[in-house]
Amino acid sequence: MRVLITGAAGFLGSHLADRFLDAGHQVLGLDNFVTGSRANAELLAAREGFEFIEHDISKPIVIEGPLDGVLHFASPASPVDYLELPIQTLKVGSLGTHNALGIALAKRARFLLASTSEVYGDPLVHPQVETYWGNVNPVGLRGVYDEAKRFAEAMTMAYHRYHGVDTRVVRIFNTYGERMRPADGRVVSNFVVQALKGEPLSIYGDGGQTRSFCYVSDEVDGIFRLFGSDYRDPVNIGNPNEFTILELAEMVLAETGSASELRRLPLPADDPKVRRPDITRARAELGWEPRVSLRDGLHRTIPYFRELVERGEAAARTL
Repeated sequence: MRVLITGAAGFLGSHLADRFLDAGHQVLGLDNFVTGSRANAELLAAREGFEFIEHDISKPIVIEGPLDGVLHFASPASPVDYLELPIQTLKVGSLGTHNALGIALAKRARFLLASTSEVYGDPLVHPQVETYWGNVNPVGLRGVYDEAKRFAEAMTMAYHRYHGVDTRVVRIFNTYGERMRPADGRVVSNFVVQALKGEPLSIYGDGGQTRSFCYVSDEVDGIFRLFGSDYRDPVNIGNPNEFTILELAEMVLAETGSASELRRLPLPADDPKVRRPDITRARAELGWEPRVSLRDGLHRTIPYFRELVERGEAAARTL
């Protein structure tokens, strides 16, 4: 196959590009480097079968040659990023999704949308099942990301129903691993960088809020399986093992050997109190479930951040 991956220089997009290349497919990567990494693009460019276009998918583009798949992963994806880039986030979720779907339609290619657990908002149903419609504040600060992804899902299903585009929707839960930007503001990268530098770990609220952390190889495996499946409704891909933020902090301190203290900060508005995927659908339709525990995933991820810290290229970034 030859596939287009938007956001290919990003954390998740670059790993997904590697997965397709490993399987012997050709990958056309597209990114505008708003939050993507040129280093990731250079890693991919060294591989046979990879091509790259620097472009903002929120603006129209003509892609030359045939395509078998379009995977839309372009978007700021951490609260720090989308709070700093609210208009760009809304544009890539709306105009960018429209343009990516237009490419899929023109090429008669399968389309996969990278959606998010944030479509569930601050959920009133726990764990979150795909049939739950969510509890989102559309005018809150986080609404720029939540509603951009909800709109993107609606646009994807409209193209499927009206134009007959072969579509897939993955709802991604908290993912971590190598190639994360150290200053992307997500909790795993913040904690690890702060611990390695001996800085206080930033705890928002009382730290009792929960998240479910999925190591990147597991996440990419689920996405790859979904793309190759015949299942068209949204699918949660995430680790159902739930941890409080305080439990994550304690694990990071233990794995890094750090003596960092904890620093309490105000809880941001609309911050979800709980987050845990129900993966019954992924197990049944894809034969997928995560294999890497949080402790093992941190053990794999910490050396990557340690190298960045030692080179002076890492700093945490808080809200």
